[in-house]
Amino acid sequence: MPHLYVSAAHKSSGKTTVTLGLCRALRDRGLKVQAFKKGPDYIDPIWHGLASGRPSYNLDFHMMSRAEIGDLFARHAAPADIALVEGNKGLYDGMDLEGGDSNAAMAKFLAAPVVLVLDSVGVTRGVAPLILGYQAFDKAVNIAGIILNKVGGPRHEGKLRAVIERYTDLKVIGAVRMDDSLAIVERHLGLIPGNEAEAAESRVSAIAQRVAGQVDLDALLALARSAPDVASPGSLPAAGPAHPGLTLAYAQDRAFGFYYQEDLDTLRDLGVTLVAVDTLRDASLPPCDGLILGGGFPEMFIPALAGNTALRQHIRQAVEGGLPVYAECGGLMYLARSLRWNDQQGEMVGLVPGDAVMGERPVGRGYAALAETGHGPWPAAAAPIPAHEFHYSRLDGLSPGLDYAYRVLRGHGIDGERDGFVHKNLLAAYCHRRGSGAGGWIAPFLGKAQAFAEARQARRLAA
Repeated sequence: MPHLYVSAAHKSSGKTTVTLGLCRALRDRGLKVQAFKKGPDYIDPIWHGLASGRPSYNLDFHMMSRAEIGDLFARHAAPADIALVEGNKGLYDGMDLEGGDSNAAMAKFLAAPVVLVLDSVGVTRGVAPLILGYQAFDKAVNIAGIILNKVGGPRHEGKLRAVIERYTDLKVIGAVRMDDSLAIVERHLGLIPGNEAEAAESRVSAIAQRVAGQVDLDALLALARSAPDVASPGSLPAAGPAHPGLTLAYAQDRAFGFYYQEDLDTLRDLGVTLVAVDTLRDASLPPCDGLILGGGFPEMFIPALAGNTALRQHIRQAVEGGLPVYAECGGLMYLARSLRWNDQQGEMVGLVPGDAVMGERPVGRGYAALAETGHGPWPAAAAPIPAHEFHYSRLDGLSPGLDYAYRVLRGHGIDGERDGFVHKNLLAAYCHRRGSGAGGWIAPFLGKAQAFAEARQARRLAA
């Protein structure tokens, strides 16, 4: 099970660009490449999937148990020729002072050799103490190779290679030159998702050509093959009972697309048929037993979302008729009365009695923890419920006396204390939860969808 961990000394070192280049360059060699992302990020895995041709999966200590991480990794890495895990932030960064949730901890857990992507801007001899410090800080982390990134030119590269060879025992397996044209454009929530960026395919192809020419892929593969196999901890319990015959609609378009691949797999494994809905173009929902509205960037498409009055009206009618709906972040914004960003404003679905307003700074950002109030549409899970949030919007003008599914133990949610607006069988929250696993939202949501489907069928038979 050849695998590597791609990490860095700090965030914005270019490890995502390097990872994309590696995924596509190795794929171009005819290898099956399986990508993973450490942390709750939705955007990088979209790019991973574009580059590798295979869905990417998230590995997250906050949202998953170690048994779940090991099982997910082993199941999807085993059929591949090489697995690449992209870290988040720096190698030793995390919330835990002891490093238990860091990239280093994940690399050790997965027995993964680490390739350190180093931002070389403004650095020459200083690269040596940086590397030596990272090696000494936790000797159990197998830092196996270096990829120099944002290298200024041949002279700069030569100096860096000479310093690393003189003072360390690590091998430089690549030196990627500075090229702003290959950078993936950033905006307020991070990297533009690959399902929206113009010419995303040509961008990935160009990155891969550069990486293939400036990274020793054979040396990289040798490092990956030096990794020991990671055994699966065995079969984990299913997320819930199977529901063959259920159909769920889910928003999947340029405005919405933030879903964990693991959750989509879980739904299909439980017998659910998933039907994509384009909120920008479709005039109505398909026949379905439930609707999922994931996160995304609805603020970028205010005129198109507001202009699709037929779909907005159909969603309102469906919710009033009892259709189970689960919405997160961007989905919550879409369900609000209106959405405003700078000088653009448009009416939205109108089920959440508040107005979504985009700001210039994050309102909620990072890992969160929730406790259910008992007012949600399904039975409460054990607290705390792990979650995360990253939103620049807030809800203004909220009506008083609303029902909320969650108390916020950590994070912000809707108002700093509560999250998860509830109306009939609708639950709409800023916080993102993992759907799979014993405490995920999938099992209770499917139970509600099954009850809705059976009640509808009973009414038809009675008629």
